[in-house]
Amino acid sequence: MSQHQTEPSALQVGDPAPDFALYSSDKELTRLSDMLGHPVVLLFFPLAFTSTCTRELCATRDDLSTYKDLDAKVFGISVDSLHSLNRYKQDHQLNFPLLSDFNKDTVRAYHAVYEEFGYGMRGVGKRAAFVIDQEGMIRYAEVLENAGLLPDFEGIQNTLRTLQPASTKK
Repeated sequence: MSQHQTEPSALQVGDPAPDFALYSSDKELTRLSDMLGHPVVLLFFPLAFTSTCTRELCATRDDLSTYKDLDAKVFGISVDSLHSLNRYKQDHQLNFPLLSDFNKDTVRAYHAVYEEFGYGMRGVGKRAAFVIDQEGMIRYAEVLENAGLLPDFEGIQNTLRTLQPASTKK
């Protein structure tokens, strides 16, 4: 469990990851079940164009080669529209898919949603990180109550390293 986590996620390490079907900012339908055979990193973030979200996603962009070396597929997920996410991805030259959970089904399935957020907004995704193994099981779960904190990137990457075949561990 991460030092940043203030309350345990309803989904725990060892649980099967809830499947989803979300459209990317490139208008492509993405299903978690289509990623079986690869580790997957899901980075839930509250809102595009905000400072902490931008720091998080730009850090991921800048370190994407590490994730690729670990054979991981990385996805950012927010409740923003796919049109907003497309502009956000372009503006920050993000090199991994951003998925729109506009209907809030996935943030709810992963128990990563603020029922009440700032300025009267409801149903905003929490900052959360999940690593899902090649068989669809959760191997890392971090749901942050404080949207101003970043996920534990080192913990995420260390978890991915444990999912590597023994002959290729880095």
